[in-house]
Formats: sequence, C-alpha cells, structure tokens
Amino acid sequence: MSETVRTQLRVRASELEGRGWLNTGGKSLDLESLRGKIVLLDFWTFCCINCLHVLDELRPLEEKYSDVLVTVGVHSPKFEHEADPVALASAVERYEIHHPVLDDPELATWKAYTARAWPTLVVVDPEGYIVAHLSGEGHADGLAVLLEELVAEHEAKGTLHRGNGPYVAPVPTSGTLRFPGKATQLANGNYLVVDSGHHRLVELRPDLETVERVIGSGTKGYLDGQAEIAQFNEPQGVALLPSELAWKLGYDAVVADTVNHRLRGVTLSSGYVQTVAGNGVQRLLDAGPARVTDTGAGTWSEHHDAGPADFAADAIDVGALGLGTGVSLSSPWDVVWSGKLQRVVIAMAGTHQIFAFDPLSNEVSILAGSGLEGLLDGKAEEAWFAQSSGLAIDADGNIWVADSETSSLRRLVVTDSGVTLETAVGKGLFDFGFRDGDAAEARLQHPLGVTVLPDGSVAIADTYNGAVRRYDPATKSVSTLARGLAEPSDVVVVQVEGSEPLLVVVESNKHQLVLVPIPKEAQQVDEGASQTHRPKSPVTPGALELAVRFKAPTGQKLDDRWGDPTQLKISSTPPELLVSGGGTSVGLLRTLELSADVPEGILHITARAAACDGPETEDGEIPDHAACHLYQQDWGIPVVLQADGESELVLDLRGMD
Repeated sequence: MSETVRTQLRVRASELEGRGWLNTGGKSLDLESLRGKIVLLDFWTFCCINCLHVLDELRPLEEKYSDVLVTVGVHSPKFEHEADPVALASAVERYEIHHPVLDDPELATWKAYTARAWPTLVVVDPEGYIVAHLSGEGHADGLAVLLEELVAEHEAKGTLHRGNGPYVAPVPTSGTLRFPGKATQLANGNYLVVDSGHHRLVELRPDLETVERVIGSGTKGYLDGQAEIAQFNEPQGVALLPSELAWKLGYDAVVADTVNHRLRGVTLSSGYVQTVAGNGVQRLLDAGPARVTDTGAGTWSEHHDAGPADFAADAIDVGALGLGTGVSLSSPWDVVWSGKLQRVVIAMAGTHQIFAFDPLSNEVSILAGSGLEGLLDGKAEEAWFAQSSGLAIDADGNIWVADSETSSLRRLVVTDSGVTLETAVGKGLFDFGFRDGDAAEARLQHPLGVTVLPDGSVAIADTYNGAVRRYDPATKSVSTLARGLAEPSDVVVVQVEGSEPLLVVVESNKHQLVLVPIPKEAQQVDEGASQTHRPKSPVTPGALELAVRFKAPTGQKLDDRWGDPTQLKISSTPPELLVSGGGTSVGLLRTLELSADVPEGILHITARAAACDGPETEDGEIPDHAACHLYQQDWGIPVVLQADGESELVLDLRGMD
C-alpha cells in the first residue's frame, strides 16, 4: 500500500498490556521502547494449529529482517489451561519461539486491537502506527513486500533504527525426552516414543527410562536415510503396520511428521526412514486439480504455480486426492492402522479432516470432514472437525477421535454403506470444562490422545485438564481414571498376561512416560462447564450486514479471469440463529437475518480469496503461469442479540488500516 493511503488512515497502536513477558530476560516491554523498529504483533494461543503454522511462516522473515523487525507474540488464551503461566512458558519452549511473548490472559491487548480470530497479525510501523491487520495464515509473502516498503520509507525518513531486538533465550527444561507426543508398544515389550521436541523417535525399555536406541539425528529438518542421519520436524503420531503388510512394504511403522507435512515410513530392524506420503507443501484447503467447477473436487494451495485460481463453491467430496508424495498434507497429528479399511487413518489437524493412506497403492484420500472447523455430525463428507489430534480403533473397526478444539470425543462409524460421524462427549468450539457423569453434560478440555480399553470403554488423554478420562459407551457416561498429570498427550493400554491392564501415559510437559494403574473405582469429578473467555459481539436481531475486507498484497492481483475469486460460507450454532443469509456464494459481502427468538449463538464464517502474482501485463491481465495464492480464514464469532447491538460486522481477511 502506498504511503499516501497509509497516511490517510494513520491509527496509533494501542499499548501492550498483560500479566508479564517471556523471552525478555525478565524485562517488560512497551511500544515506546520498540520505537524505531517494525513491530509485528502475532495474536496466538498455543492450542491453535493455525497459530503454529504462522509461527513457522514467520521464522524466515524474523531471520531476514532481524535488525529491523521485532515480532511480539501476544498470547491471548482460548482455554482456561492456557492462561496458566507455567503452561505458557512450556509452550514457548516447546515451539522454539525466538521472540518476546506478552502473556495476555484477560485478553486486554486482544480487545484493544479488535482481534476476532486466532491467529491475527498486526503490523506497527517504526513511528508507532498500525499499517496492516491480517487474519489467518498464508500472509508471509505479502508481509515480505510490506516490510521492504516500510524499511525503504523509514530509512529515508530517518525513523528506522537497526540493531538487535529484545529477545533473550530461556533456560531449557527437558532431559532425555523433550515434549514427547505419542507412543506405541512394540512386540518386544519396548515402547516406540515420538520424541517431538527432539525431532526423533526413541525406543524405551519397559522401565520407561532406559533408551534402547534412537531413530533420527535429533536435528530439525527433512532428510530420508539411515537412523543416525534421518531428520524429522516436530513429529507427533506413530502407528505400527501388520507384520504381513510390513513385509511387503519394507517398513513397519508410519510416523506423522507434523511440521514437515509428510508421512514417513520407518523400517524398525534398521532404523531406515523414507517418505511415503506428502510433498512437504502445506495444504491450505482441499487441494486437487488447478481449476474446478461447482461439482469439481479441488481448490487451491499456497504457491500453486499453474492455471486459474478458481475454487469450488462447496467443500470437496470425500474421495481420492492422489498418490503418495504427490499430495499436499497439512500438519498430520496422529495415525492409526485400520484393518477394516486396510488403510492408515490420519488425523489431519491442519485442515480439520480425517485422511486415509493405502500403503500398497500409495493412494491418499479424504475419509471424513468438509474442511470447515466446528462440531457437526452426520455423513462423512458433511461433517465438521476441529483440529483432530488422536485416533484409536475399536473391536468393531470404528474410529475414535480426540477432537481437540471442540474438546470432544467423537466416533466415525464405519459400515459397508459408508462412514458417519457421531459425538460421544462435547458440545462445541467454545465449550469445555472438567465434568464427569452423563456424557451429554460431561466436559473435556482440549484432549489429544485416545485408546480403547479391553472392556470396550475408551480412555482419553484429557490434555488441558491434566487427566485421563474414561467414556463408557454402554452407559454413555464419563469418569476420571487419573489426574494431576502435566499435559498428557497420549495414553497406551498395556495388557500383561495374568495381570490387570495398565496405562502408559505420555506426560508431555514433564518429558516422560509414566505407568498408571486403572482404578477399580473411577473418580467422579465436577469442576463445572466453561466457555472460552472471549467477548461476545453484541448484534441486533434482524438484518446484519457482514463485510470481510481483503486487499491483495503489493505485486498480486485478484484473479477474476473466471468470475469473482472471493467466497463466503456461513452457518450458525444453533442453526435457528440464522434465519437467512447462510450457505456458500461468491463475494465478501452478505446480508444475514438473525432470529429474535435466539438470545445468543455462534456465527461460523469462512472467507476465501484467490490472487495471483504480477507484475501485470500492459493490458492489465495476469501473466501466464503466474504463482497463485489462496487466502482463507475461518471465524467462529460468538454473538449475543440485543436491541442496542451492532447491525454491521466487519472482519479482516487481509485488511490494511
């Protein structure tokens, strides 16, 4: 954006308020102390997969512009547990965040900057004025252009100060393991542990302490090869394949290599690592053919260098996507082998879907999930998930899912006639708590792991409650098996002949695995049901004008060669809230009608826009083979209806202030 436009809209940045600071060596920061630097505020919460994507997107920019750019992570928590300063410090260490972080538990700075979504990015120029307000991920290229403009402008004005930023590295806390993710028991009685923070696999003996061997160099990266040189990037899940299948394939285990957006095959006899699925390019949406129609099966990925940036009017149908390493994945978080499907089932956290991988044919397909974020049951292709992070298979071949962002336990029922989704425990995106009893009223808090016990009940690693919970399908009730754990991320049932089954719990924030007996009498806990500590937007019943602001970055142009390249998809919880204006259509403006009979609810809004790189040709057309970019953001906007509420709702997909 030009200097003239920015000058017309100059808005002074609000002060940074919160409980304290991390990564500053104990010092507090304010905007005055950062004057002369370009400040990038990253509003995030550590449960959010999109926020984790943005952390990785920003790393190259932080390195390139280290002498002029200061990124400040404003941690505005969604869940109660995330407001714990100890938990936040662990998350900052876990995700190797190398910039200052403001602890904003009361959302004071979030409110001051009118953030409405995680993640939100705000750029403040060296003089302390806001120049960009962005929602969602995928903005790195546009930010790079804006940073170059700001550097040139303020260097010329003499208002840019080069030099080191205020970041101070914290003292590490981990030991043999570092924030382990998932684990599985091997035939020899040892445990194969995904040592996520050390970017490797570790085989532990049954004492849960002695290291038998390590697979992976321990250096973050991507490299196939022998155990001592192979590289992973924050892997999370692991699944063992049936021995007869492993013999055919030449590898025994499949690893969800999360930040590399790949599946890796591991030959346990040698430790050799190979890539079996994923091309390493993050899948932003349901990707497929470059151009699609209303009945087509595909949309766009970031940096898709091909034809028109058109996209389907509705979500992709469940079905095949392509073969192995030719397919884009997005933060695969867990994997499990399904004998009924003869597939590796994948919790694709980054797109809120469940994928499947056939290791014999190399075919990758979508098993369930429309790609929209939320809690919606029904047919596989229509269902909504929210950052599914844990998987288990029961005796009937059904798939249990720990759906973390809806704090729910869900089940994919697999039959010959198809796959359907049903929710066992959980209510919605903003509902959580610690409550046992009837499943309809029970609450979890951001669960990451799940396993099926010998009696058919389901044990849940209820991560942010620090507990292992149990769901009994026969009585449809929830109880507590253990508590007082530090962010348990997985649970493994161990059946030793002649003894009662035990649980091995991956206690991620204590960097260890612990043995937990299953009590004969489970606890009944009721610490209440809660909702996300986030202000509800007051709106009037009746007409509500919705506008999503989007401006293509400098050097890009909206791709309108095949019609309007923008799209809105809107629904509500409860459905009765939205009288009219729901559904999917092109454009970023919509008039909604809200029911006067529903006091409050959530508006689910998905906005998309497609733009392609310039420079433009003389006739203003996009050059052939230009790289195209798809921008998307999902909002869940809590609203309360009142007579003096707002009649207009304005959101920024990519707005410049």
